[in-house]
Amino acid sequence: MKLRSQISFIQGDATKPVGDGPYIIAHICNDEGRWGKGFVLAVSGRWKQPEEHYRQQFKQNPKPRLGDVQFVEVQPQTTVANIIGQHGIKRGNGGLAPIRYDAVEQGLAKVAAFALKQRASVHMPRIGCGLAGGSWEEIEPIINRTLTNKGVEVVVYDFAK
Repeated sequence: MKLRSQISFIQGDATKPVGDGPYIIAHICNDEGRWGKGFVLAVSGRWKQPEEHYRQQFKQNPKPRLGDVQFVEVQPQTTVANIIGQHGIKRGNGGLAPIRYDAVEQGLAKVAAFALKQRASVHMPRIGCGLAGGSWEEIEPIINRTLTNKGVEVVVYDFAK
C-alpha cells in the first residue's frame, strides 16, 4: 500500500494536467442538469464529451443524484469526472450554499476507486469553492480522507491570470 501523499498545489489550468498520465480531471456539477458557468466552461472549451454526457444523463430516468459521478474519457489517458456535489445553482433559504459536502465525499470516494484501478492521478481546481459556495477548509480534509490517504496523487490548480 502506498504511503499517504500530500495534495500538490500549483498555478495553472486543471484542464491541462501536468506529470505522467493517466489523469482524472475532477470537478463539481449541480443536480439540476444545468451546465454553463464556472469551471465547466473550461472543460467544454477543451472537450465536448463531458457536457454532452452530463446533459444526456439528465434527459433519462433515473436522473443523476447527489454523490453520483460520471466518468467520461475525453482522450487516451484522460478522463473527466463529473461529480454531482451541488444541490441547485443558487443559495437557498437562510443563505445555504449549493455545495453538499457529503455528496462531494461520496463522489470523491468513487473517483478514488477509479483512480486506483486506473493508476491515475487526480487533477482539479479548488472544487466546490466557486459558484457552489463551499469552503476550502471543508473540502481539503475530504480530499485527504478520500484520495490522498488512500495513496492517490492529487494536484490542485489555482488558475494563473
